[in-house]
Amino acid sequence: MNILLHICCANCAIFPVRTLRESGHEIDGYFFNHNIHPYQEYRRRLQAVEEYAAASEFKVIYRDEYLLEDFLAQVASEPAGRCTYCYQSRLKEAAAYAAASDYDAFSTSLLYSRYQNHELIRKLGEELGRYYGIEFFYDDFRTGWQEGIKASKSMELYRQQYCGCIYSEKDRYHPSRNN
Repeated sequence: MNILLHICCANCAIFPVRTLRESGHEIDGYFFNHNIHPYQEYRRRLQAVEEYAAASEFKVIYRDEYLLEDFLAQVASEPAGRCTYCYQSRLKEAAAYAAASDYDAFSTSLLYSRYQNHELIRKLGEELGRYYGIEFFYDDFRTGWQEGIKASKSMELYRQQYCGCIYSEKDRYHPSRNN
């Protein structure tokens, strides 16, 4: 199967890419992450994907657009629901690209993270797959969590400390007001 894998970051791509390749799939990456804040964080993650792709002989299609205003316009009124929009908007772009480019399926490295909502990602991916006429390839890549961490450290890839958006950055670094 020829699969387009949306890549949220290099670290989360390592295990899914290896697993899919070992299963005999042809795989290309698709980098589109308009949610990442601040801009320097976005650039670090993009550079890490470029480094990983070069080291792994992995083709990645880069949609290098920093659309912070668009992202915030969609989530500012309800920050607690931001992940739904974030997943849906990135998967939509990957599905549309995959369908237009004759891939057999699309998936996402978000399925590697134990911090993401797998059921929601799967539901949105399957809905978008039906809409665009392309299969959403689901696999629970969390089984390789430790393996991916070890590999990213050995490759000396930049390892981010939060999911990506301004709200997750605040959740990670702002002192809790409940203390």
